[in-house]
Amino acid sequence: MKIIARLAWKSVLNRKSTAFLTVLTVAISVILLLGVEKIRTEAKDSFSNTISGTDLIVGARSGQVNLLLYSVFRIGNATNNIDWSSYKYFRNNRAVKWAIPISLGDSHRGFRVMGTNTDYFKYYKFGHKQALTFQKGQAFKGLFDTVIGSDVAKSLGYHVGSKIIIAHGINDVAFSRHDNLPFTVTGILAPTGTPVDKTVHVSLQAIEAIHVGWESGAHVGKTPDAKTLEKYDFTPNQITAMLLGLKSRIQTFALQRAINNYRKEPLSAIMPGVALHELWGMMSVAEQALMFISGFVVIAGLLGMLSSLLTSLQERRREMAILRAMGAQPKHVFALLMSEATALTMVGILFGIIGLYGTMSVLAPVIHSHYGIVITLSILNAHEWLLIGFVQLAGMIVGIIPSVRAYRQSLSDGMTIRI
Repeated sequence: MKIIARLAWKSVLNRKSTAFLTVLTVAISVILLLGVEKIRTEAKDSFSNTISGTDLIVGARSGQVNLLLYSVFRIGNATNNIDWSSYKYFRNNRAVKWAIPISLGDSHRGFRVMGTNTDYFKYYKFGHKQALTFQKGQAFKGLFDTVIGSDVAKSLGYHVGSKIIIAHGINDVAFSRHDNLPFTVTGILAPTGTPVDKTVHVSLQAIEAIHVGWESGAHVGKTPDAKTLEKYDFTPNQITAMLLGLKSRIQTFALQRAINNYRKEPLSAIMPGVALHELWGMMSVAEQALMFISGFVVIAGLLGMLSSLLTSLQERRREMAILRAMGAQPKHVFALLMSEATALTMVGILFGIIGLYGTMSVLAPVIHSHYGIVITLSILNAHEWLLIGFVQLAGMIVGIIPSVRAYRQSLSDGMTIRI
């Protein structure tokens, strides 16, 4: 075996260019395979960790995916609102530790505006129960203060002290803007990779104040100026949804049942984790497509290696004939080519892993800032090692084809190569 290994090594050195291209093909295949798998799993994890630490999301009666979409992802609209008295009733429930009210419906230059209170910055968590932090500034205090997400600040060039105008409804057009009531940016949240980055946060009282003089989306009366409005108490009559954190997770199902059976108005309470799992399941086609793409990438790489080995075999027919003439048995020729294919695949995998981590270290910040997917430079997990094992095995199987052809070469194939 040592002789065969030495011969294989010298043979590879004698064909540096071909061997390099074979290793490069395998390395690129491994980078793409593990890269796609990494992005797929990290995207799923980022999606699942959009909201954490929240036990129940409560909204008007609707499907759990719809409630999740508008309350967490700011997509779509609620079927109805929740009465403020219902919010106070469940906020004061013995099982509830904290409650965050949410009011949606307005926008600013393509970004959703959300009314809430300061408990949002204290209790809302994402990822692995990570709290919101301020990149600059602080939470809103005044009636017309606002806190914006990192994407809002980056896209629109805002900073602490900037003035913004909120528009009524999702479409930010001139006739729907609250032009006489500008908001002042008091804080910019640190990036989270979640919809929080694309949200403009204001107080619940501000949402009520800017809609004085508005009815059913139309400006039907005069809206007082900011100084006048600041003198009044704008306790909301309704909100869109609320997030609940419980003292004990054991009480989750009991409180969920109590909310769903609430007699004063039809409400739905959902568990975020269950709803996120259902929503991801609806997008399983995209996940499967990524897996197929990565699989075909590996197949293409292995076919390239096969083509390279078969081509080099034609050039090495004299070498094989000399080895046979010197007493090498067919099994030795077979073992020689198999060891070459195995070694080239192994080296390609090694360079592929190195290339993967190098690429990830460069692209991770870009992927996070543009797509909100957090790519962690962690060690390969068991599933990824299994994929690498399959690549190694596939490379050895591919090496069988030229090895069998060389095995069948006879001495009569000649000391000269036929043209």
